[in-house]
Amino acid sequence: EIYHCVASKCRSLHGRYLATPWLASPHLQTLFLGIHGRPPSFTYKRQLYTVRDGGTIALDWLLAFDLEDADEIISKDSSTPLLVVVPGLTSDSDAAYAKHLVHSMARKGWNVVVSNHRGLGGVSITSDCLYNGGWTEDVREVINYLHRKYPKAPMFCVGTSIGANILVKYLGEEGESTPLAGAASICSPWDLVVCDRFISRKLVQRFYDKALAFGLKGYAKLHQPVLARLANWEGIKKSRSIREFDHHATCIVAKYETVDTYYRRCSSASFVGNVSVPLLCISALDDPLCTREAIPWDECRANKNIVLATTQNGGHLAFFQGLTAGKLWWVGAVSEFLCALHDSSYMHQQKAEEHVLHSSLESSIDKSPYVNILGDGMIAPVGNDGPPSSQISDDLKPNATVNSTQEDEEAKEVENRSGTDGDAMPAQSPAAAGSTKQQGEERYADKIRDAMAPVKRSVNKLARYQGRSVWLLAYVALVTSWPLLGSLAFMLFRKKSRHPLSAK
Repeated sequence: EIYHCVASKCRSLHGRYLATPWLASPHLQTLFLGIHGRPPSFTYKRQLYTVRDGGTIALDWLLAFDLEDADEIISKDSSTPLLVVVPGLTSDSDAAYAKHLVHSMARKGWNVVVSNHRGLGGVSITSDCLYNGGWTEDVREVINYLHRKYPKAPMFCVGTSIGANILVKYLGEEGESTPLAGAASICSPWDLVVCDRFISRKLVQRFYDKALAFGLKGYAKLHQPVLARLANWEGIKKSRSIREFDHHATCIVAKYETVDTYYRRCSSASFVGNVSVPLLCISALDDPLCTREAIPWDECRANKNIVLATTQNGGHLAFFQGLTAGKLWWVGAVSEFLCALHDSSYMHQQKAEEHVLHSSLESSIDKSPYVNILGDGMIAPVGNDGPPSSQISDDLKPNATVNSTQEDEEAKEVENRSGTDGDAMPAQSPAAAGSTKQQGEERYADKIRDAMAPVKRSVNKLARYQGRSVWLLAYVALVTSWPLLGSLAFMLFRKKSRHPLSAK
């Protein structure tokens, strides 16, 4: 629904992405973005925001008026759309891709703010809490603060790389309660466990792993007094991979038992099913950092609010296009999507009631401890969403009443018959008593046969299935082993044929 009504208006999402010819390799794209990236030139306006635990976050603003060289501030009654940008790992508002996005949206008349992670953007860590790949509290507090300050401004959010993972996780946690009207996720890792295995699999990926670990250690050195007190500083200095850094720093500060526990709990793929706002997700299938193996294809397809766009090329956060590599394709796609969403009636409206979180990892199998035996003897699970126990007992009561009523009527009929028979014959003969007893036994045997009939049918079906399975296994064994059996038979035949010739 979101795709047909909003994404269909985005030309970038319908056309084919053509990479810059001399940057066709994903590694060249990613490295060129990190080294230069050709970002536009402008100056942010900084606002320092203090969160509840005492931490400090740098909010870097670029207003629509700044491009016109006018010194303006946002009015509280402003209805100009507001975009919040969440950068990637060890990135801040000065990253080339962030500047491309901020400048593009400000030129379209939007107010843009980059919410830098704690300890980044030249700001010191002022509390005992650090950001990580699943830390959504800072994004939640900044979004709520901006919504209270500018209640009439439609608010959107874009997350990049690990910032995309944080954003999608936040959207899944909040559900309908978020004040965001729409969002976009760019090159999200989705599943941190899968990406961790991928980045340490090959030589080229291990190069990226060491490069990111080097950036994390540089981040740690900037805040050595805090990390030396909270984490394992000696282990941090020796870290050669992201996993080792997370083991010595993230898991200790955030109190995760193991690194895999941290990765599993913070993977946004587990929260995709609960996203309730229009969300555009862009990923490159040749991303050298965030592998395509981690993309939750089925979960995104099942959620009507999500538009998943994948390209064959693009690298990580690059997607350069044009001969001069002056533009990033995903920036244009996000700009078109958010503008089309703002002009449509599909913007999300915050709901007052509290939303209950249901992770997509929860399985309906775990909620189905009951079984129902059908008439043909087959077994079917009955979940908690089926009829409650009281309803089941109520459904059973009428049948019990009917059965008891029928038994009472039969008993009364037998009594009446015995009474009339008593009047006619005061003393019943032993032969008649024996026949009555025999009829009762036959009636009881009929009931047993009726009760056992479904079980017999199911046993017969299982026997037939088992017979078929045995013949199928025999067929598979024969087909897979006939080359060996044929070669053995041929060898035996050759030996037997040689003996008669030698005897002669």
